Amino acid sequence: MVKGLNQWATGLSEEGRYAEAADTMTELVAAILPDGPSGDLAWSLLEWIAALHDAGRSDEALAAFETLVSMEAAEAANDRGPMACHLYSLIGYAQMLDTHGRGEQAALTRQEALALLGELADTGERKSWSGYQRSFWAVLLYFSGAENDRPASNEPRPPSGAALTQWSPDVRQRYFDSRHALREEVDTLAPRATEDPDQYLAELVRLHRVLTIRSAVYWKNRTHLFAEKVHSLFDEGVSLARRLSQHDPVEGTRTLARSLIDRSTFHTAAGRLESALDDFRQALSYLGEAS
Repeated sequence: MVKGLNQWATGLSEEGRYAEAADTMTELVAAILPDGPSGDLAWSLLEWIAALHDAGRSDEALAAFETLVSMEAAEAANDRGPMACHLYSLIGYAQMLDTHGRGEQAALTRQEALALLGELADTGERKSWSGYQRSFWAVLLYFSGAENDRPASNEPRPPSGAALTQWSPDVRQRYFDSRHALREEVDTLAPRATEDPDQYLAELVRLHRVLTIRSAVYWKNRTHLFAEKVHSLFDEGVSLARRLSQHDPVEGTRTLARSLIDRSTFHTAAGRLESALDDFRQALSYLGEAS
């Protein structure tokens, strides 16, 4: 009865028809959620969350995110899913809570993420997984930056909660081809940001994050090159955000915390769990949430 609804919702999202995409995913999730966790449910929940958020239905999006977090927690606790996916869902949920002014709840959620990351750093995953958790991370990473990555024209855009394999081929090709122009734009803006940080530094930080996310999504399936190709971008992002925090201590410090959390999740996806924990602890200290 619902076969094909997720592909239909993906196409609607690419065309900017977010209200229709949200309704479509709501129908799909209502049909499959009672059956409990399955191979497709987590991906459908991710797409549902993004469609609701893009449609401006923030309360519903937060409720859907809570459903995802609870499911990933139960799956990890019962060794039916990776602890890393639970971690990524907690971090994404905290970011959405912050976006919608629920800072106290976001801080509590980050403390849950810290405890889980500490366990991962100490023991690693309790069992081996196929590696799909990196794709899960990539979807949430792209979603976290989608608000600042809208196309200037009326061209279709990647659906912010869908797995890469669900994107239309032309949308995927255009998205990845744009990395080269973005790199040139970032390099052109860098000296201007040094000369006039008031006017250019925040925009440089924003553009660099767009470049980093696009590159990470591109390289995430190229296992032997993934860490090598994108590690320096996450490092550059933290350095730029640190400069912004020195120039604008209020907004810049929150931006620095976000950059550190981005790099922490990258380290987790690359299997560098001690580095991930160090970055996450630093981020919480800048947010005033260090335990």
